[in-house]
Amino acid sequence: MLIEEVEVRAVERLSPSFVRVELGSPALAELGVSSTSYDQRIKLIFPDGDHPLPAFEGVGEGWYGEWLARPEAERGHMRTYTIRGVRGEGESTRLVVDIVVHEGATGPAGIWGERAAVGDRVICTAPRRGHEYGGIEFAPSDGDALLLVGDETAVPAVAAILEQLDVAARGAVFLEVPFAADVLTLEHPEGVGVRWLPRDGGPRGEALHAAVLEHLGAQAASLEVDESEIDPDLWETPFYSSSGEAEGGNGRSVGHEWHGLYAWIAGESKVVTGLRRALVKDLGLDRHQVAFMGYWREGRSIS
Repeated sequence: MLIEEVEVRAVERLSPSFVRVELGSPALAELGVSSTSYDQRIKLIFPDGDHPLPAFEGVGEGWYGEWLARPEAERGHMRTYTIRGVRGEGESTRLVVDIVVHEGATGPAGIWGERAAVGDRVICTAPRRGHEYGGIEFAPSDGDALLLVGDETAVPAVAAILEQLDVAARGAVFLEVPFAADVLTLEHPEGVGVRWLPRDGGPRGEALHAAVLEHLGAQAASLEVDESEIDPDLWETPFYSSSGEAEGGNGRSVGHEWHGLYAWIAGESKVVTGLRRALVKDLGLDRHQVAFMGYWREGRSIS
C-alpha cells in the first residue's frame, strides 16, 4: 500500500457541488491501479487547521492504528474517496479525485475542497503496484443487467464505473444531485441509460427512491425509514455484510423474477437503507446480487 504526502497540481470546479483535484508526487510512480478499477476506494487525510500533516514514514501496514493513537488535533481529517482517474505515468503520475462540496453545513473535507489550490498537500493511501489493496465493490456477473444508484457522494464512483464498462453493457443509472447545475456529462455504453434527479431544495432521497421502484415496475412507496432501522455503517456486498447476514458464497437464485440483475447502490445511509428494504425484502432480490453501501450518514462524520 502507498501512504504518501501528495500535492495538488490542478483544481477544476466542475459544478456547484463538485471540485476536481489532481494530486501528484514522485511516489505515485508506484501506484497500482488497473484499467478496471471501477469504484476503487482510497483515503485522503486533510490537515486540521494550522497543524502539520501527520507523518507515516516507516509505519507500514500498521499505519491506521498509529494514526488513531495520535492526539486528535494531530491526526488531521480522514475521508474516503473514489479514484476518478489516473493521468500521466512514472513520477509524473497524477491521481484524479472529485470532491463533493455538500450543500449547507459541511465538514473539513468539503471546506478543504472549496478552498483547494495548487500547492496544497494531503496524505493519500492508495494501491501500490504488486500489492493487495482491495477497495473495489463493483462485481457483477457476465451478462447481468445493471442498476446503479447513488447520490452526489456516489457520482464519482458511478462515473468511473461507467467509463470502464464493456460497450455491450446494458442497464440503468439513477443519480441524485443537489442542483440541476450539478448534472455532468458522463461517458457510458449506449445500452446504459443515465437519469439525473436534481433535488433543487427538495427532500433528500425521495425522488431517487421513487424513480428506482418505478424502473423496477414496483408500486411506488414513500421513503419512510425509522431511525432504529438505520445502520450508519451499512456495507453489504455479495461477499460481505456489516450485519453479518448471509456472508460468503455467490448464492444467486436462479429462476426468480430478478435473476440476471446486479444492483450497486451507494449514498446516504438512510436512503440506501430504504432502497435495501424495497429491493431485498419487498421485491425479493437475492442479497448476493446487490451491493448496498452507506457512504455517509446525515449529521454524522464518516471516515
